[in-house]
Amino acid sequence: MVSLRTLSVLTVAALSLAACGSPESGSSADATPQFVEPSATAAASLTAPASAAPPAAAGKVSVAPSPEKTPSKKPAPATAPTSVKYVFPVKASNVAFHPTHSKYPATDIFADCGEKVVATTSGVVLEISLKDEYVKGRPDGPLNGGLFVSILGDDGVRYYGSHLSKVQTGIKAGVRVKAGQQLGKVGHTGNANGVCHLHYGISPACAKTGDWKVRRGVIWPATYLTSWRNGGSKSPVAKVKAWKAAHNCRA
Repeated sequence: MVSLRTLSVLTVAALSLAACGSPESGSSADATPQFVEPSATAAASLTAPASAAPPAAAGKVSVAPSPEKTPSKKPAPATAPTSVKYVFPVKASNVAFHPTHSKYPATDIFADCGEKVVATTSGVVLEISLKDEYVKGRPDGPLNGGLFVSILGDDGVRYYGSHLSKVQTGIKAGVRVKAGQQLGKVGHTGNANGVCHLHYGISPACAKTGDWKVRRGVIWPATYLTSWRNGGSKSPVAKVKAWKAAHNCRA
């Protein structure tokens, strides 16, 4: 006879099998239920999600950076434009200049003969004259300036000084000069009426050489000379560009 305790155990087992599903086909309904130990793979699938990363090597902790905290790269700043330095073109203590000029925009800077004439700004020498071939009484022309130097500044503007008594040794076309570097000396060659001074002109470098009507000056220099003499840096670039656009290099 089956004891009451054994009957209770069988009843609980039957209820457990019914809760997990029907027995496989071909199996005996009254077979004794077996508990199977789950495999290591099955056990792992119950404790870690399928997408979990593999464990880090012993002693090392790998932490992926958060996309939100990764600093974004800033674009490289554009190269800052080079500042242009301007210098008063005659290096002397006793200097004067007119705010106007006869016939065309330029100016005459009066100083003793032999005083230093220097580069207004850094740039490249465009053209020089080493010989005074002016003949008094002849119409205005390219020989009026006597000995002269013109440079193309790094700002794109041409600066012209004439009536020199001397062009400094080493100054020739294509040579690079710095602001304040000596170009020559004040004189009265060419059509200077025997008066020591520097004829000074500002213009665009239209033909770079030979365009003497433009080279001698197309805008008034006095306001810039006043600034440079006082240590300022007033630039003629905009004025020169405007003149070129309006006149198409025809003086």
